[in-house]
Amino acid sequence: MAPSRHRRRGFSRRVQYTLFAGYVVAVVGVVVAAALILIARFDPLAFSALRGLVLDAGAPVSAAGRSVVRGGETVSEEIGAYFNAAAQNRALRQELAVARRKLVAARAVQYENARLKRILHLTDNGRPPVAVARLIGSDAAGHRRFATLSAGSSSGVRPGLPVRGADGLIGRIFETGRFASRVLLLTDGGSTVPVRVARSGQPALAIGRGDGGLDLRALASGGRPFQKGDLVVTSGTGGIYAPNLPVAVVVNVDRELAVARPVADPARLDFAIVDPVFQIPLPPPSDPLHRDAP
Repeated sequence: MAPSRHRRRGFSRRVQYTLFAGYVVAVVGVVVAAALILIARFDPLAFSALRGLVLDAGAPVSAAGRSVVRGGETVSEEIGAYFNAAAQNRALRQELAVARRKLVAARAVQYENARLKRILHLTDNGRPPVAVARLIGSDAAGHRRFATLSAGSSSGVRPGLPVRGADGLIGRIFETGRFASRVLLLTDGGSTVPVRVARSGQPALAIGRGDGGLDLRALASGGRPFQKGDLVVTSGTGGIYAPNLPVAVVVNVDRELAVARPVADPARLDFAIVDPVFQIPLPPPSDPLHRDAP
């Protein structure tokens, strides 16, 4: 059978159905829009309910879209962090180096404050020191042990005055110049200091060995006056050294003899204190007018 002459070539049924569906959708959209307008005009409560239904229906879609957006932002941030990791690492290393330097400086200041507090505590004994000066050198020849102090006769320093540091006794002035003086250290072979054991009060003598140590000899025979770890302090006898200044710690015991290590190391001290000679206070003289008659 021959095709109709009035049929358009190239015009398929699919195109016709598509056009028809488009018309139907347009008409339905116009009808729904008109209905919504009428409902909003004459029944606002029902229109609000419809808006709520639409909002509930669109909420999952909005949440999913927001998750996608956040995921994209996170991915972009991670990518940026990956490319900026090298610069951030360099910046953190620089900050760490600065923090370490500040920590070292703070520790140095803390140590200096502690040392100055110890010096202040030792200075505060009711007697003003003769001088506070820097230890500028030391020398050792044979059994001789000396240190050089940057204060001399111009500062009131004279031979025989005791010298101490922040930790304890160092020695005594041996000879002086105008602006410097020599200190005979406790460990010198010619140094002898009257001491007592802080634990028991046992009197003894601390004699320099000439090798950095001290020999302790008890003044009372019998028993074992020394124990390892004992602290010996000045006794105050002899009229030179004030009492209760730390001198040495016992490191080895042999009956009535002991070897001790000085608590104050001149090699590690910056400053030293020169004290006046200790004088034992005498009792006040009695008034002859109030004496009892014989």
